[in-house]
Amino acid sequence: MSKGKFGYYNPQKPQENRITDVGPVHYMQLLPPSLRKNYGQWVSHRVIEPGILMHVAESGDKVYSVRCGGARIMSAEHIREICDIADKFANGYVRWTTRNNVEFIVDSEQKAKDLKKELDNRKFVAGSHKFPVGGTGNCITNIVHTQGWIHCHTPATDASGPVKVVMDELFDYFKSMTLPAKLRISLACCLNMCGAVHCSDIAMLGYHRKPPAEDHEVLGKVCEIPLVVAACPLYAIKPITLEDGRKSVTVNKEKCMYCGNCYTMCMALPLADKEGDGVAILAGGKISNRINPPKFSKVIVPWLPNNMPRWPEVVSTIKKIVEVYAKEANKYERLGDWAERIGWERFFEKVGLEFSWHLLDDYRLAYDTFRTSTQFKYTDHAWAVSKAAGVI
Repeated sequence: MSKGKFGYYNPQKPQENRITDVGPVHYMQLLPPSLRKNYGQWVSHRVIEPGILMHVAESGDKVYSVRCGGARIMSAEHIREICDIADKFANGYVRWTTRNNVEFIVDSEQKAKDLKKELDNRKFVAGSHKFPVGGTGNCITNIVHTQGWIHCHTPATDASGPVKVVMDELFDYFKSMTLPAKLRISLACCLNMCGAVHCSDIAMLGYHRKPPAEDHEVLGKVCEIPLVVAACPLYAIKPITLEDGRKSVTVNKEKCMYCGNCYTMCMALPLADKEGDGVAILAGGKISNRINPPKFSKVIVPWLPNNMPRWPEVVSTIKKIVEVYAKEANKYERLGDWAERIGWERFFEKVGLEFSWHLLDDYRLAYDTFRTSTQFKYTDHAWAVSKAAGVI
């Protein structure tokens, strides 16, 4: 054994007395005692009431989670208030879910109900909920979203703005469990899709409709042209030499898909445009294997305008879809499963949207993705016949 700065190192036990200040502590140290004790030994769970879940372990221990909605961008003051609530009711333990919900873990049903009452009673000065309890079971939970205009350089729409106004209209579906099944809504500000719009029941996608402008006066002075060319995934950018001998680039407008990668590399290729930028609506995606395999979302509205601050066209479209789905779908049927059962043409008719063949999935890998799940890939007779005939 050799002695280092912090003691002897035993090669037979390399983790013994290991000390590091790089990265976070092991997650097990941050779990509430009841979760550490029963880790990996949970046998069942159920939703007691909207916003309260009960998990039961093999030992018979019961753990109650109280879930409330949270914002993606929080002030330090707001987070301190959350921590104060955790200190008061949950021995200081609190966690955030992947959909920006806040969860407090307690060890009795009475504590959970007292905590829920406390959270629902906390309001902002204008009267809206600070910590609305809900988002469990057959409901709409918090909308997962990207950065928007506040913190990103390539968005075609805002994030916090549309999310806020959509949830204002759908708030009752967050506080209750009256939907046929869970309904997941997401938002991504541009085609790079930092959000989960490719696999959500309903999704908002910021969409640029104009290619980047070429600022030749600036481009050659501040940008590395090889990096700009290499940044384009569709090879739509090539270097050029201007008449006066300066180096610059040109964009092939026919190839451009408005992703913004070039603007990421070079500020002289701006993409944002007040008239061209807007919101596309997608629907029918999911990651669950229940009833049917996972599905990609499908475009159902190609473009809606950015009418700030309330985005009325976006809100009314999504609200209509949710209301029709809540009324028409069978119990436990996700939105995409419902649309496929009645047919997508019928879906468009019911929700009052214009149907076009341009909205169908017709990209060259669609044959594979239509028939893929995490368990298996299956073939049907039509697929086999097409394959044999050389059509596919």
